[in-house]
Amino acid sequence: MIYQVALPFPREDIIKYRAGDELFLNGVIYTARDAAHKKLSELLQAGQPLPLPLENQVVYYTGPAPAPPRRPIGSAGPTTSDRMDPFTPELLDRGLSAVIGKGPRSAEVQKSLRKNQALYLGALGGAGALYARAVTAAEIIAFPELGAEAVRRLTVRNFPVIVLYDCRGGNLYNR
Repeated sequence: MIYQVALPFPREDIIKYRAGDELFLNGVIYTARDAAHKKLSELLQAGQPLPLPLENQVVYYTGPAPAPPRRPIGSAGPTTSDRMDPFTPELLDRGLSAVIGKGPRSAEVQKSLRKNQALYLGALGGAGALYARAVTAAEIIAFPELGAEAVRRLTVRNFPVIVLYDCRGGNLYNR
């Protein structure tokens, strides 16, 4: 199935999507990669507030290139997701609805997706320019010292993803 999705993701909507569904995201997503995930985990361990909301939100594993003239962002392709596996269950437990990346995830992350009724969405590697065109605004909101890995708030329109793992245990890699 193909769906237009208005973000943020309410929990009651998550359950209707199945592995293999195509989604076009519209609204706000956040970027975070390895270094940002480590910093987020440190903040959580210290009992400090996070610089981004988690409840019903989406995190995209990307470190975009610098923005060319008159564009909000440069090429923004996905990074390999398994590097975020140590941090993902805790973020899902705290309300994150979906993550976007590429490649398979650990059994622990898959279990956490089911437990938390969340989604793992796939973005096509090598298509960073396509994803950048779907970004209408971008703003660094945390950890600017991380450069490309800083946390950004992106506003997206028709951002194309596919459901790789759904909240019922469906797994596109196992088809």
